[in-house]
Amino acid sequence: MKFEMHDIAAAFSLLTRLPVPVDHPRAGARGAGAAWAFPLVGAALGLLAGALGWALISFGISVGITAVFVIATQVIVTGAMHEDGLADMADGMGGFTAEKRLEIMKDSRIGAYGAIALVLALLARYAGISEVAASELPFALAALGAGSRALMVAIMAWLPNARESGLSASAGQPPPWPALSLGLVFCLMAFGWSGFWMFTGMALAVALIALIAKARFGGQTGDILGASQQSAEIVGLALL
Repeated sequence: MKFEMHDIAAAFSLLTRLPVPVDHPRAGARGAGAAWAFPLVGAALGLLAGALGWALISFGISVGITAVFVIATQVIVTGAMHEDGLADMADGMGGFTAEKRLEIMKDSRIGAYGAIALVLALLARYAGISEVAASELPFALAALGAGSRALMVAIMAWLPNARESGLSASAGQPPPWPALSLGLVFCLMAFGWSGFWMFTGMALAVALIALIAKARFGGQTGDILGASQQSAEIVGLALL
């Protein structure tokens, strides 16, 4: 596999709202070939949000308020794309056929299932972040950000596309091992050998999402990738 430094900029442009200069024709031509850089984006976002959390606690801000600011930073920088995916997947679960479920997921309106899933996910992240020591926040969130986005690449590689169109379908199927290796390395750097078991636990959560997606939707979409990222991050926080 050929790696290009431009893939990093392309990955930031895709997964965040940061104004990163990107050669869009070049990025489009690379497609899923740039997915190896997804863990680098997750690590950078986690490090940014975690550093903010450490700074706020150092200045005497309460743990609870700090957790809110950490989550808000993650949501703002990513444009809530992963949270949106989780809500859409939850809403789609209510359809009676795979076609109807995919149609529901494309609806911009949020339903009861989506709202409940989103609230529970935010509460779980709030509770998890509140339990992490301030000094550990930057590296812990960097590792979880990298690991959860590496596992998105695994779903892209191993599940068929549920639709012929859409962001995930247009990107193509990437080789999973470069991204998975990066995600595991970040977890090992942050947590030592415990990071292996943490990454394994996150992978099991994403495997469950993948099984549900294959059975209920016929494959993966961008929304399912977002749901997998959120699930992996929450399980990682619970294990931490």
